[in-house]
Amino acid sequence: MVEHSRHHRRRGQGELESLVLSVLREADGPATAGWVQERLGEDLAYTTVITILTRLLAKGAVTRERAGRSFAWTPASDHAGLAAHRMRRVLDAESDREAVLASFVTGLGPDDERLLRELLGQPRSDGED
Repeated sequence: MVEHSRHHRRRGQGELESLVLSVLREADGPATAGWVQERLGEDLAYTTVITILTRLLAKGAVTRERAGRSFAWTPASDHAGLAAHRMRRVLDAESDREAVLASFVTGLGPDDERLLRELLGQPRSDGED
């Protein structure tokens, strides 16, 4: 008996989430988990896709609406918005926000520091100064 073993590299949760979000962004509108699974073209189980979408929903990265007996999913923001959300979650988990922010800023390269200073010099988009 010959055993055929498949050597699939195990992906991290973040990598799968990024893949699912990329597929959702390609959709013309809200997409079902089955549509996402089909577009991934890999050996991901439907339940795995649902789990990833549910995690993304909890993180605020996607929204969902009823579509018959299941849900249709939509990305809540672009890559930049999702990265900013992750950064805020990390900052919110720390007790010394000032130290974290100071460490972050001092670790920036000159171009990123300049860009951040320019952005901070702009009025806030929510009307607050």
